[in-house]
Amino acid sequence: MKIVLAYSGGLDTSVILSWLKEKYDAEIIAFCANIGQEEELKGLEAKAKSTGASKCYIADLQAEFARDFIFPMIQAGAIYESQYLLGTSIARPLIAKGMIDIAKREKAEALAHGATGKGNDQVRFELTAACLAPELQVIVPWRDARFRDQFPGRAEMIDYCEQKRIPVQASAKKPYSMDRNLLHISFEAGILEDPWMDAFAPENKDMFKLSVAPEDAPDKAEYVTLEFKQGNCVAVNGKALDPLSVMRTLNKLGGKHGVGRVDLVENRYVGMKSRGVYETPGGAILHFAHRQMETLTMDREVMHLRDSLIPRYAELVYYGYWFAPERLALQAFVTESQKNVTGTVRVKLYKGNIMCAGRKSPVSLYNPAIATMEADPTKAYNQDDATGFIRLNALRLKVAARVHRKK
Repeated sequence: MKIVLAYSGGLDTSVILSWLKEKYDAEIIAFCANIGQEEELKGLEAKAKSTGASKCYIADLQAEFARDFIFPMIQAGAIYESQYLLGTSIARPLIAKGMIDIAKREKAEALAHGATGKGNDQVRFELTAACLAPELQVIVPWRDARFRDQFPGRAEMIDYCEQKRIPVQASAKKPYSMDRNLLHISFEAGILEDPWMDAFAPENKDMFKLSVAPEDAPDKAEYVTLEFKQGNCVAVNGKALDPLSVMRTLNKLGGKHGVGRVDLVENRYVGMKSRGVYETPGGAILHFAHRQMETLTMDREVMHLRDSLIPRYAELVYYGYWFAPERLALQAFVTESQKNVTGTVRVKLYKGNIMCAGRKSPVSLYNPAIATMEADPTKAYNQDDATGFIRLNALRLKVAARVHRKK
């Protein structure tokens, strides 16, 4: 039996690799996706093999992540529960897809991951597998009572590694967990499980990696221009960039000015509430600027229809249905809605804030001659027409008011 394991080289996945090999008498192929986490990948292959893996694949998926996952989601305006820019959620289907590609290449029978039975990631990994490779078995040690009984805590894992001579750094547990990729960093668990705890207090500054505290940001505002073509950012400050370079550039600019920090209590798919703190500097700028471009170029009814679908689209991403037919159908509508979202947006970054400082487009639907409070030289709008418009729309209100007043 061959099993492809999502592997990071940390304590959990190191233990899982050895445990799977032992319990399933299987050949374990380790897989690590480089999606911009900037964790130390040097020596990971040797570490995986010394732990018992027959092979270790390290795939650089950063360009694909930006182009095929982040950008389509930005086009959709997706934001979960009005706050979360879905940085972890959107990464999981790509990691699972990468695992499946290796499983097909290696003719493996199963996938395995280290996500716990309480979180969202288990769902995201497994729904992706259901969509792309339903023939593959998915093995989840944390949902196996044998594994939980053997490893009720971190101490037992460290002891196991010592016995098996597995090379892991048995450091003290951090006061929170962290997950990083090209779009964001998330922080949760540990000290953050108290929703009253102030994550942005000065004593917690060292927790953040992508951004400075707004109080420590430069005292001078910085202006940034973003050029869009059919809903995708194609240049920053006049320099043409591919999606990966756009994200890297905006992360740096946003981090410098302390933008994109969010602290929220969210609803997990499995039913419980969870407190998370997020840094999404580049994504926050891109999301804001994209919306500004849409205000100038998108038809009102198309915008309102698309906006009505944002909560549903965001749920599909958060819950793990990226490759499901309903998300693909929504994306087709999103793509159609973006065909005229072209032009330039200028934003002002200052002390954690993103402000619009101008927008222009060759296909702008804004006509100052029509919108002006002065005389309209185009004669496109006759103010007298509003009388009948208002009367017709007020009719049902007047009828109801008279009925209820008599009652």
